[in-house]
Amino acid sequence: MSDATASAPAHSILQKFQLTGKKALVTGSATGLGAAIAIALAEAGAAVACHGNRRAAKETADTINSAGGQAFAFSADLSHTASAQVLVDHAVEALGQIDILVNNAGMITRHEAVEFPLDDWATVLQVNLTSVFQLSQLAGKAMIERGVGKIINIASLLSFQGGIRVPAYAASKGGVAQLTKALANEWAPRGVQVNAIAPGYMRTENTSALQADETRNRQILERIPTGRWGEPEDLAAAAVFLASPASNYITGAVLNVDGGWLAR
Repeated sequence: MSDATASAPAHSILQKFQLTGKKALVTGSATGLGAAIAIALAEAGAAVACHGNRRAAKETADTINSAGGQAFAFSADLSHTASAQVLVDHAVEALGQIDILVNNAGMITRHEAVEFPLDDWATVLQVNLTSVFQLSQLAGKAMIERGVGKIINIASLLSFQGGIRVPAYAASKGGVAQLTKALANEWAPRGVQVNAIAPGYMRTENTSALQADETRNRQILERIPTGRWGEPEDLAAAAVFLASPASNYITGAVLNVDGGWLAR
């Protein structure tokens, strides 16, 4: 889609960031961070399967296609264990194979820990962690057979911090970070890099209430060394890097894209 690297010298470092000919599946890409990641991968040259949990990510796919890229839209409810296989099958049918998997789909449910319903616990763990393992396992098997592949998991600041009233989310995102390292250890010798990105406070619809709350917005910005909310494009750029050959010697990493929040 983009001409940014088209004129780069054949041996330019920019060539290592190109994804021309690659096929990517991005879960949870109907809106927000996932949509930004899907669009960025397409701009770098990848064909993209865009997934929505409740509805197909048609708007994201349309944005990519209208800009001259190639994208397909699918829906699959990842709160059901059978959906991962269905989604991978659809993506492979459309793309031919999956070279890049971005496990972005997730959910959050808030309750006091002492009252947290087990049904909600199970649903959050299924969507945020178990489906990540399922999709990685399904896509990773073919990547291992080809001897090349990239898996990017979206972790969280709560992969490192406990949060308040979100025990299931914190547990699931802590699990994502550890799963990333476990898969990286096993699959690196087979040519597959597995990494994660931990976003900080990002400017999306999901955080609009926090941004509108004058007190909370001020408290958040005071804690972030860069003094601003992250933009979806900040995360998307990190995803392109981890999806590209430029990151071939990076695996098992959890990259914080948080404006310095965790360093504070």
